[in-house]
Amino acid sequence: MAVTASDRPLAAAVDEFLRYLAVERQMSAHTVSNYQRDLRKLLDYAEGAAVSGTRSLQTHHLRHCLAQLHRSGLAPRSLQRWLSACRSFFDFAISRHWMSKDPAAGIQAPKTARPLPKVLDVDQVGQLMTLQGDEFLQVRDRAMLELMYSCGLRLSEMVGLNVRDLDMGGAELRVTGKGSKTRVLPVGRLALTAVKEWLKLRGDGIQGETHAMFVSKRGGRLQARSVQKRFARIGLVQGVDTPVHPHMLRHSFASHILESSGDLRAVQELLGHANLSTTQIYTHLDFQHLAKVYDSAHPRARRRKDESD
Repeated sequence: MAVTASDRPLAAAVDEFLRYLAVERQMSAHTVSNYQRDLRKLLDYAEGAAVSGTRSLQTHHLRHCLAQLHRSGLAPRSLQRWLSACRSFFDFAISRHWMSKDPAAGIQAPKTARPLPKVLDVDQVGQLMTLQGDEFLQVRDRAMLELMYSCGLRLSEMVGLNVRDLDMGGAELRVTGKGSKTRVLPVGRLALTAVKEWLKLRGDGIQGETHAMFVSKRGGRLQARSVQKRFARIGLVQGVDTPVHPHMLRHSFASHILESSGDLRAVQELLGHANLSTTQIYTHLDFQHLAKVYDSAHPRARRRKDESD
């Protein structure tokens, strides 16, 4: 026999839910406070809409409340968190038979805008690549910089490279990416030269048997964290005016190739993206570049010096 939902004052139901989180679920005070803050928004709306009981709260109320919060300037991520808090509360209320169904069912918060990746321009890349020195670390780091930018490698792909993956004669690199998928990439002239110089020194650091392309001074395969630290340091030494991290070279590779060729499918293949939608973010970067060129060059777009925002 179905149990009929019994009405419960909304504020009292929220208080009981918060006690449940703190006592039975043993959530931290910080987490409970976040739930309380989000559900306070729901209670404030319900009071204004004359919704006093759990059974009175309907889907259209939730939609209206979400729209109000959106118009008030609440960010998409905050709206998603608010809706998640409401759903947790409704699940609790249903388990207590204060509600017969979830009023938030089918409601979606606005999607969070995906941030555009940071890239280096061509001059900054050139500045980074002029790393001087002929000792072990400088030669190795120069080879890593050139190869990552030449091939658009992920950090995990680069540290996972073995010497046999590079075909010097054919100027090709075999890379194992996400999902153990393999792709073959062309390697540029400068990258080949840098790697060739590195391979002359690489054997000096080998201790034991290793096939790794890039090794530490102690002879083991170079780890991702070490590469991140080295690239950040190189960026400072080379005077690049933005913090440098390995993935920035992959983003720069994609942006520069797309800017020059306009071939989104080719960039997808080179990056090893399973879906074209992942690659399309670089079209926004390309548009930003074109917009800057337009703003600075078009006589009807240039802003006069005396104009203010």
